[in-house]
Amino acid sequence: MRLFVGLGNPGAKYQGNRHNIGFIAIDAVARRHGFSPWRRRFQGETAEGSLDGERVVLLKPATYMNESGRAVGEAMRFFKLTLSDISVFHDELELPPGKIRVKVGGGIAGHNGLRSISAHVGNDYRRVRIGIGHPGVKELVHGYVLNDFAKAEWPRFETLCDIVADNAVLLAEARDSTFQNRVHLAMQAKGFGAEKDDDGNGTK
Repeated sequence: MRLFVGLGNPGAKYQGNRHNIGFIAIDAVARRHGFSPWRRRFQGETAEGSLDGERVVLLKPATYMNESGRAVGEAMRFFKLTLSDISVFHDELELPPGKIRVKVGGGIAGHNGLRSISAHVGNDYRRVRIGIGHPGVKELVHGYVLNDFAKAEWPRFETLCDIVADNAVLLAEARDSTFQNRVHLAMQAKGFGAEKDDDGNGTK
């Protein structure tokens, strides 16, 4: 069994924020694969389904970003999961818009949702890092992540989340590199290849 956690803030005012791309991504997984209706549990909302025979629970914490670990910890204990069963979808300032990187463990780069999860359950869970770009200076970060995606940039992220959903079975199978490569190739095929990756290498 797998637990896919999307990070974001609950409520309509945050729905289209860049910080909520984790929620947006797992909403796309639920739609694409016909998961159950969302219901309140584990201090959040869950939907259940399967990906190629693997049972998957989707979780959107309702605790606000900086307390996300409470919901993840409760779900993890209920289902008797290990950290290797958990994938967390979150926004990543240090990746270009539309770039995806998957990694297990590592730093939290100032992300309050990851900080809370690591504090509650440990650090070695899978992170699905969804690049939203950086506003350029640290002082602008707070307003940037809590603002909605601009109209011009939304098609890139809508397409990205659909492609993530199309390939979610690879995450359920822990085929991280294959998932990452499939997403990047599909984005390029749609004309949305990221201009630079975080190593400065062109990806178009």
